[in-house]
Amino acid sequence: MMKQITGGVCAAKGFTASGVHCGIRKNRTKKDLSLIVSETKAAAAAVYTSNLVKGAPLAVTKKHLSDGYARAVICNSGNANTCNADGEEVAEKTCRLLADAMGIAADDVVVASTGVIGQPLDVAPIAEGIPALISSLSPEGSDDAAEGIMTTDTVKKDVAVEFELGGKICRMGGIAKGSGMIHPNLATMLVFITTDAAVSPELLEKALRSDVADSFNMVSVDGDTSTNDMVTVLANGAAGNPTVTEEGPDFDAFRAALKFVTTGLCRMIAGDGEGATKLLECVVTGANDEKTAKTAAKGVITSSLLKAAMFGADANWGRVLCAIGYSGADVDPAKIGVSFRSRAGEIKVCENGAGVDFSEELAKVVLSENEIDILVSLGDGPVSATAWGCDLTYEYVKINGDYRT
Repeated sequence: MMKQITGGVCAAKGFTASGVHCGIRKNRTKKDLSLIVSETKAAAAAVYTSNLVKGAPLAVTKKHLSDGYARAVICNSGNANTCNADGEEVAEKTCRLLADAMGIAADDVVVASTGVIGQPLDVAPIAEGIPALISSLSPEGSDDAAEGIMTTDTVKKDVAVEFELGGKICRMGGIAKGSGMIHPNLATMLVFITTDAAVSPELLEKALRSDVADSFNMVSVDGDTSTNDMVTVLANGAAGNPTVTEEGPDFDAFRAALKFVTTGLCRMIAGDGEGATKLLECVVTGANDEKTAKTAAKGVITSSLLKAAMFGADANWGRVLCAIGYSGADVDPAKIGVSFRSRAGEIKVCENGAGVDFSEELAKVVLSENEIDILVSLGDGPVSATAWGCDLTYEYVKINGDYRT
């Protein structure tokens, strides 16, 4: 049993959240500091960007989670706290300020930042904002927290699900930020997930790492891997299920719920890519192995030419084959088939590596929708993979031409 619910990171029992404007961002109408808190110490796991240039908060969080537990997550937007000489000092001080105000241990705090790289982060606004951040904690605070982590995002991103584990009803929810600088490897953007299921830290990390390989690692907006990418999961056990300590049916049920949340957030992130007008989902079937399927799928959604064609509702299927051809996927071009699908219908454009007759007028209608499926068949193998991306528009260049200034 699994059903989608509302509530984001506050859907699970024992979690509250908040978001305020503390002054990091000049626009006072935009929240720039967020907090998520578990009533009790929670098992915690995280994965981080593979970029060699990493934000200071990641180093601090990794150290704090070395024991597998956490109580709170604090995140600011407007400044990435990356490439700063005092970056780790600022991140640690942020944790201490929050911990002292809440009466918890500083090493039970996960800290994250997002925004401009290479600008010093003044801790003073954070210190001034923490009292309001704590006083506004609420079981209905997920929306405020989601708003506080946004940068160029145009919509808040949250998903929650209810599922059964060990005879108990459990809940899991997540919020995310991500719109540009999205091309992950090991993790992506900023994603915070909470659950009231009881899971050991070891299995929590195993579930997260396995999931990320099929979810966030299969998203791309612009080919840039961020310095601050992080996905964090907190599991506080408030649902009362027997703690999941080994693989089996309960672990599988937990992984299924996690996949539901992460897949939903992936689609939201891709659909809200900077300047995007369309969500692209590439589904590759017929691969002989997982590596081939994933390489081909991600190759398609990262192609700038294909992304531009989707923006123009142009059924230029040759760009799909071209992208697969240079992606590194081990395929036989003579076996590739391609179709485009949306709410307006489905149209086959390529079979056995060659074009087929199709209506350009119908193709235009199909590709004019805001969610497009690119269906690729590689032949007769048993493996499939899905990747998510977005179209490439004029607005993307406009947003990033003056992002810092």
